[in-house]
Amino acid sequence: MATIILSSESQKDLNLILQLAKKLGISTKKLSKDEIEDIALSIAIRKGRTGEYVDTDTFLKKLDDAG
Repeated sequence: MATIILSSESQKDLNLILQLAKKLGISTKKLSKDEIEDIALSIAIRKGRTGEYVDTDTFLKKLDDAG
């Protein structure tokens, strides 16, 4: 199984792609805003994992200093 995510400012263009996918027998699903945010968060977590230990106090201090 392969998956793609398409995004466009044009609802008309997206509807055209959805119609084509249906004719080709490709299943489609529109994602909710929450689902999109969950995917983005998951990607950010995977990219941010280093496998290294991070001291909580040092991390929180850096966040406090940045704000």
